[in-house]
Amino acid sequence: MSAHTPHELADAFPRDAEALRRLKASDAHFARLAARHHTVNREIHRIECGAEAAGDERLEALKKERLGLLDQIAAILEEVPAE
Repeated sequence: MSAHTPHELADAFPRDAEALRRLKASDAHFARLAARHHTVNREIHRIECGAEAAGDERLEALKKERLGLLDQIAAILEEVPAE
């Protein structure tokens, strides 16, 4: 497995690194979304690189969940005032 897992939040929102850090520390709901995204993203990566077996349906369900989480995270980031 590679040292870097693609599709991490920092990759998806490179301009929002500071907001991501602040929200993870101060907003419990955002922290849960970010943690779930991390878990789902790692699972997808393990399946795609062959470290874990899963059917196509499972992989597609995980990818859809990841997209939904990204949508929710993006909506929250849009509401964060710039510092």
